[in-house]
Amino acid sequence: MGAKDQTSAGLHGSVLDELGTLITSGAFPPGHVLRIEQLEDRFGVSRSVIREAIRVLESMGLVASRRRVGVTVAPRPEWNLFDPRIIRWRLDGADRDELLASLGQLRRGVEPVAAALAARHATPEQCGALTGAVMQMAVHGRSGDLDAYLAADIAFHRTLLAASGNEMLGALTDVVAEVLAGRTHHDLMPAHPEPAAIRWHAEVAQAVQAGDGEAAERAMRDIVEEANRAMLAAPSAKTP
Repeated sequence: MGAKDQTSAGLHGSVLDELGTLITSGAFPPGHVLRIEQLEDRFGVSRSVIREAIRVLESMGLVASRRRVGVTVAPRPEWNLFDPRIIRWRLDGADRDELLASLGQLRRGVEPVAAALAARHATPEQCGALTGAVMQMAVHGRSGDLDAYLAADIAFHRTLLAASGNEMLGALTDVVAEVLAGRTHHDLMPAHPEPAAIRWHAEVAQAVQAGDGEAAERAMRDIVEEANRAMLAAPSAKTP
């Protein structure tokens, strides 16, 4: 990619993030009409950059093009709420608590089931990846390197969902990854991760390897419940 293409891609990404945040925060409410000319002036970018951002927003269900009206912000039920970018933008907004509660309920219904299925379907390579991720979580949790801990945590949950053998559950990997990332980036994690949470991850990995679905499901439920309690109790969860 040339320098000009990189610049264009950077501008597009910046405009997309700001427009997405404006829409998901309610600053641009449902029915609000997006005028291409006004957006060009607001962001100081070319029409092609604005149009590309609008095209992506439309693919996400955030906006709709209507004849004689133009591009309008769509109501929330029409959004692709599982899109990781929408989750990220909403976590930056005032409805963070509501979203965290909703995502917590989703994880509660999905990940324990995935853990039980993984105990039946995981490959030896996936079992090894789960164990390796737990080891990295333990190392980085002790040192307080939350970014490295996050990478290991995401690797664990991605592997687990894929190991379930259920393609629908596997398709939720990016959603769960965005929740985990949002927890770190919005200071909803303690300086040193809860040792019990790391232990439960280890129990899930061991149960999956042993083919014990009940134990895997139980430990995963403990993980999700602890994460939900910690996120909603964190002071920054109340102050976006």
